[in-house]
Amino acid sequence: MKELVTQNKDAIRDALIEYCSNYPSQNRASESLNGVSAATVSQICNSRYTNISDDMFCRIAAQIGYSMEHWTLTESDAFKRITFAMTDAQAYKNATWVVGDAGCGKTTAAIEYRRTHRNVFYILCSEDMKKSDFVREIAKQAGAPIDGTNLRDVLEYAVSVIAFLNNPLIIFDEGDKLTDSVFSYFISIYNRLENKSGIIFLSTDYIKRRLENGLRYNKKGYKEINSRIGRMFFDINVATEQDVYTICQANGLTEPTEIKRVMREAEKGEYDLRRVKRVVHACKRILEAKRLGGKQV
Repeated sequence: MKELVTQNKDAIRDALIEYCSNYPSQNRASESLNGVSAATVSQICNSRYTNISDDMFCRIAAQIGYSMEHWTLTESDAFKRITFAMTDAQAYKNATWVVGDAGCGKTTAAIEYRRTHRNVFYILCSEDMKKSDFVREIAKQAGAPIDGTNLRDVLEYAVSVIAFLNNPLIIFDEGDKLTDSVFSYFISIYNRLENKSGIIFLSTDYIKRRLENGLRYNKKGYKEINSRIGRMFFDINVATEQDVYTICQANGLTEPTEIKRVMREAEKGEYDLRRVKRVVHACKRILEAKRLGGKQV
């Protein structure tokens, strides 16, 4: 791993201070981070880096949504629509399920929203999450204790912490990956936070087929979930050519030939923004190599 310079560390420190400002206290913020102590957070925020490893800086950066890559975020139409859904859910305490293709920018928009708004909690879901994992992840993100042996007590405490806040928002990313047993836990969380917190689920459109099948076969919890999201989904379109062009320009790729190459690759990849980012990066490396008189890579 390349050694971090002081400038990088200062940038992570600033991002960490901003992250902590979204919590009632610095200690509460540190509890939301994996493998990071309150003492470490305090030392970094106070620019005392002597005993902090580069690996720890990178670990913190990844968790608070700070990227050390030279990449400029642009507000695509999808980004704006996802942000609108999150803003609406937070302000009016709605439960909304946002659906969009992989690579349309759902996670990027969610992490950026968490970075720039107070009382926002981001939970990345996965297939191997058990009820205990799910509940403790919510508690950890809220800065609530997670070491209780009684799962119900852990959930109740976390919910009480969230409900106490001003216009909180919980974002469940890749919510369609949760198993049915964990998925149904959403009902309990919703019931406790109704009219107290906004809730956003983000996923691909697989959830539509899953919910349809669950309703058809009268599977436990599916009618309740369908009702709580208003019996509808908030659909997000894929990126457009204009979005790709804007990304190129914002990230220093201005050569018409190279932009056309990115456009072609974007179309082949169904406008997946992860692919767009990789191609832009490749084009910039090629141009840099040419400028240095090196071989094309």
